[in-house]
Amino acid sequence: MPETFVTLETAAELEGIKYNTLVQRIKRNPKAFKTLTEPGENGGKDRVTVALSSLSTKARKAHKAAKKVDGRDVVIEQKAQEAPWYLDIDLNWYIESHKREYYEAVELSKQIQEFVAYGEGERTAFAEEFAARLGVSQRTLYRYAEGYLEASAWALKLEKEEGRNFDFFKVLTLCRKPKQSYTFPSLTDKQKAIIENIWFNKDFAQNQGTIEMLYTKFEEVAKESGWEGYPSIKTVARYIKYIMDELRGRNAHYLAANGMREFKNARMLKGKRDASALAVMEFVQGDGHTFDCWVQYTSPNGKIKAIRPKLVAWVDTRSRCIMGDVMCVDANSQILKESLVKMLYSNPGGVPKHLHIDNGKDYTAETNTGQNRKERKMQELDFDSETKGFYRSIGIEDWSRSLPYEPWGKAQMERFFGTVCSMFTKWMASYVGTLTGSKTSGKRKKDIPGMLERGELLTMEEFYALWTKWKNEKYHVREHRGLKDAREKWVTPIELFENAERYVKAAPLREYAAMLLMKADTALVRNQGIIKFGTLYTDYELCHYIGQTVNIKWDIDDVTKLYVFDKNGKKICEAVSAELLQFAPRMSQATLEEHLKKQKRQIRETKEDLEWYQTPYELRVQDGQGTPAVVGGLDLAVRAKRNDNLIQLPDDKEFREELKAGSVSKKQKQHKDSDDEFFNQKAQSVLERLRALG
Repeated sequence: MPETFVTLETAAELEGIKYNTLVQRIKRNPKAFKTLTEPGENGGKDRVTVALSSLSTKARKAHKAAKKVDGRDVVIEQKAQEAPWYLDIDLNWYIESHKREYYEAVELSKQIQEFVAYGEGERTAFAEEFAARLGVSQRTLYRYAEGYLEASAWALKLEKEEGRNFDFFKVLTLCRKPKQSYTFPSLTDKQKAIIENIWFNKDFAQNQGTIEMLYTKFEEVAKESGWEGYPSIKTVARYIKYIMDELRGRNAHYLAANGMREFKNARMLKGKRDASALAVMEFVQGDGHTFDCWVQYTSPNGKIKAIRPKLVAWVDTRSRCIMGDVMCVDANSQILKESLVKMLYSNPGGVPKHLHIDNGKDYTAETNTGQNRKERKMQELDFDSETKGFYRSIGIEDWSRSLPYEPWGKAQMERFFGTVCSMFTKWMASYVGTLTGSKTSGKRKKDIPGMLERGELLTMEEFYALWTKWKNEKYHVREHRGLKDAREKWVTPIELFENAERYVKAAPLREYAAMLLMKADTALVRNQGIIKFGTLYTDYELCHYIGQTVNIKWDIDDVTKLYVFDKNGKKICEAVSAELLQFAPRMSQATLEEHLKKQKRQIRETKEDLEWYQTPYELRVQDGQGTPAVVGGLDLAVRAKRNDNLIQLPDDKEFREELKAGSVSKKQKQHKDSDDEFFNQKAQSVLERLRALG
């Protein structure tokens, strides 16, 4: 038998050592190795090969196994369309599902490897003896060996392609192929498609169609199609279960049955935000909540009725503290403003940096945001308070809106409402169940009219007092699970609010906030004054603006007065509701004289203005009487009485004009009082001297 030679690189791999180590062995003991020198390819350096018989038994067996494995490549190419089942199997799944069979195959593979590597003596006799030792037939042994060699070939091929070890193929080939499930041989592809079309039909899913209903329709289609036979309802039910569980069809069915809005709410993937990265008052969320109980409410006309009170509140995202909470019958933009103002000047509270509001029309009203609610993104505007909007007028830098029907955008607020229901509202005798509950069993039937008649309902004031006590004495001082999960140092809302780092911005003047709470509009000045709420408001200063449109503000609690401003934000006057003039026989002399004085004053001032506008420049500056350089400057004098509280200076033009007008009138009044006192003292001194002379 001719000698087999291999290169030194191959010999080193077969021995499992490095190339240099093998070279050193040959140099130290050249007689133990039979070498052969061959001329190099393309005239290069001579190549040294070593005889296989000079290598160890381990190396010779490895060479033999590799030679057999490499020969299996032909088998792989021939059976490319019949790849073994274990190529696509999940090894971890198979071990978990067939643990006993797998570890028995591990032991068997070691023995089959020994049989395959045998190359000495009579192989047939060895095979017969080996099969008897394993307790299998000789035919089964050869089948094991054939599968082992094929698995070795696939393992080597995939290892070369992907660079990973696939020796577990040699074990799996000795395992029983898993039984294939969910084949449904009695269902054709067309029948499967019909079943899927019916089950996932939008109307069928919305009406909560059952498998019995589906099979009834399936039978109708079968009769129309002329099928001689079709599967039973049990087969159809198993196929539906296979689609829902194994093919992950539950989400698709839920979408068809409930629509995109509910799918996003219940099944859509969501992320968790890190609230601990925020500072206190950096991000504040706001929303309204209708309590699930009834209280007694007295209307302005004196009528007593039962209502569900509504809560308007704001939550600090970092600390979960509740701020600016007010209760009302129905929330509107004005109540939201009052709630925000309460948050500015309360503790806990302050001016937030970013305000995240609900998508409701009350929160997104143009008076609050300064822009049309159809425009979702905050615009950069910087004019008066009406143009900027209430939010930015009080010092809030930025605001954002929740998307419609996506409450998870303000998750902390929504979870708080759940806490309110479970820990506060359910203790009320008038609790009637969750208003938005998905199950009818969640509603509690109560005799609310009877409770109102018997006086068993709490009044709005009593209910608010209980709410405030619960908020301050239980919620704010109780350990919050969300804060504990976030591993906050302080785990109660009030402690975290008071001790954590916070965003600080001075609150505006209370007078400015009060002015912002006023409602605003525009009005046309007529000859008689301004008509608003069906009432005539008048002031003498309006005579200069007849026929023009002006800006007006009014206090919702006192509509007897209108604050009038021009288009530039300069205050004109405070128009009051005027008493209508009577006709001649009933008009008093004093009223007539007062009205005539106003008319004459208007004519006189108008003539003076006309004369001034007609006067040439030379005559205007005659005798050094020119136009003053500065009019209405700010009084920067240091006063003895100061307020050390930090406040935010508003940039609203109308409010600045209001302060300026008030400051000038006060200064003029002080000047007049001092002049009167001076002249009185001088007059008294002169009288005393006259008495002394005479």
